[in-house]
Amino acid sequence: MIDPLYLFVFFGLFTPGPNVILLTASGARFGFGRTIPHVLGVAIGVGITSALTALGIGALLLAIPVLKLALQVAAVTWIFWMAWKLFRSRGVTTEGRDRPFTFVEAVLFQWVNPKIWIIALAAASGYASTLPAAQEALRIGSAFSGINLFVCLFWTFAGTLLAYLLRTPLAWRVFTTVMALALAASGFMVFLA
Repeated sequence: MIDPLYLFVFFGLFTPGPNVILLTASGARFGFGRTIPHVLGVAIGVGITSALTALGIGALLLAIPVLKLALQVAAVTWIFWMAWKLFRSRGVTTEGRDRPFTFVEAVLFQWVNPKIWIIALAAASGYASTLPAAQEALRIGSAFSGINLFVCLFWTFAGTLLAYLLRTPLAWRVFTTVMALALAASGFMVFLA
């Protein structure tokens, strides 16, 4: 029988949020291969964030309102900045200063990604087992990382396929505008957590 945690994590991570939007846009703009460090950074970062949440970091954030507010402000600032960069982008790019996320940037982004905190808190509280704390953190962290790796690969590949449909500058402008607006809208989730 499948652990219900896996289904919860899959559906929570597969639905659109900052990572899905950024990976789809990166796959379309930079291609599958150049986006792989971003994919791996998201998968590892989500695993670390969810494992630490299972160990009690999430409860600490909820218990210290000023810490939670600082994280929320950092999150919304970073998300809006990324949305602005995406909005100002010009579609496919292979050179210049515009580039996909690095592995480290993608790992660090998970610390201010509101969707990951919400899903990790729900998983740690709703799908906890009777394992010792360290084993429980490993269980939840590995579930998030493993499932999210495949989710990230799917959305990156979907973005790569979208690039074939985006043949004109107008098509790219519409695509990047829609993705930037969706990313900015996801920034408002920060204050719902």
